[in-house]
Amino acid sequence: MTVFDSYTREQLRRSYADAWRKHVANTPLTPLEAMITDVIGAHPEYQTLVDDSDAAIAFEPSDTGAAENPFLHMGLHLAIREQVSIDRPPGVRELHRRLQARYGDLHHAEHALMEALGETLWQAQRAGRPPDEGHYLALARHRLAASEQK
Repeated sequence: MTVFDSYTREQLRRSYADAWRKHVANTPLTPLEAMITDVIGAHPEYQTLVDDSDAAIAFEPSDTGAAENPFLHMGLHLAIREQVSIDRPPGVRELHRRLQARYGDLHHAEHALMEALGETLWQAQRAGRPPDEGHYLALARHRLAASEQK
């Protein structure tokens, strides 16, 4: 269970906006808020959205023609960071380390894992079953192998 499991969509989006507001005001952040603002800081294209809590709460990807949901995207970054911090599923920390070494930065390593996680979650949702951690790690290993062949 993650820290956000019991949050409504509104509460989750407000947590992003509140953390960003505190960051901009240079006020103390909780460890979770610091992680959230680090992810937002890596995405300048989302900062205007989270700067306005009303806009953040009301955001609908289809309203803006956005190709992706920024909250889903940032949430996947946070999920990857949580997985890496506890090495769950076992082996994800080492895969992350190898991807970071391959790509040369944290952000690209997270994106490689996010693609594998997103596909795994989508497949699980379609099949009505829990996500397959082994499949997730296999997809991530495949991305690493493919990047090493380039």
